[in-house]
Amino acid sequence: MELDLPFIWAALIAFAVLAYVLLDGFDLGVGILFPFMPEEKHRDEMMNSVAPVWDGNETWLVLGGGGLFAVFPLAYSVIMPALYAPLIAMLLGLIFRGVAFEFRFKTVRGRFLWDWAFAGGSTLAAFAQGIALGALVQGIPVANRAYAGGWWDWLTPFSLLTGVALVVGYALLGATWLVYKAEGAVQARAYRYATFAAVATVALIGAVSLWTPFLRDLFMKRWLAWPQILYTAPVPLLVAGTAFVLLKGLREKRELSPFLASLMLFALCFAGLGISFYPYIVPTSVTIWDAAGPDISLGFLLVGAVVLLPLVLAYTAYSYWVFRGKVNAKGGYH
Repeated sequence: MELDLPFIWAALIAFAVLAYVLLDGFDLGVGILFPFMPEEKHRDEMMNSVAPVWDGNETWLVLGGGGLFAVFPLAYSVIMPALYAPLIAMLLGLIFRGVAFEFRFKTVRGRFLWDWAFAGGSTLAAFAQGIALGALVQGIPVANRAYAGGWWDWLTPFSLLTGVALVVGYALLGATWLVYKAEGAVQARAYRYATFAAVATVALIGAVSLWTPFLRDLFMKRWLAWPQILYTAPVPLLVAGTAFVLLKGLREKRELSPFLASLMLFALCFAGLGISFYPYIVPTSVTIWDAAGPDISLGFLLVGAVVLLPLVLAYTAYSYWVFRGKVNAKGGYH
């Protein structure tokens, strides 16, 4: 049986992107919430909760972006020119927050600058990711296998909405992570922030979901046409159920279930994107198979992925196991 290598690679890259969103989402969310913690010792505790894992979380972004370049060069050559501005903004935000991790604890007089670098970089990266997602969902014009749009096509009301939605969603992930990892005053504030962010995230998911089918006929057919609606209806129903579990867990002051429910919300939204996009990698212009490189290249790269992915997964699991438990302002775990 011949392997469908483009489909396999599309699944692997989708997994890498989802892993990045779930893992780096909560530490970006911690940065977004940084200015709302007034005391320095509380901000120390917040940063220490993600310090051991944040750089490992960004491994998945490298894998997703590098995989797109190596395996789907046509998609890469179309998407990059269309989204240069938000992607560069995202990288600048990630650079600022990465430097802040290293420099913040090395200074006293200038610490407030690195606090703002951490918070601003996190917010900028999240907002830019959301704008890039919205621009991709609304469609990228393609002619003769090349980007055919203008400099500002990515900036629309829909992409701004998805940018705000991702910032709020990451704030929810960050708040529920702090509920799980922190104690005392930080945890108490995180419960309040998580409740506000949960309500806002669900509302924004609803707004984006209601808008999306009207962007493309393909989306309308996938979500609202009969009988396809029978297959897609479980996704919004599961979102509603997950939102109930999330809010119930926050109301009952549970520690782990709100974080898991928040991750589940993102996973369901990602599944919804997959339903809307498939089989296109650039809706509705370029399919997975149109964009893929030669099979011999995909097969060679797949051998490397089969070796690399289990190692990355094992390292990720081990790092979270080592730094399990509650964190304190001095960086200790118990």
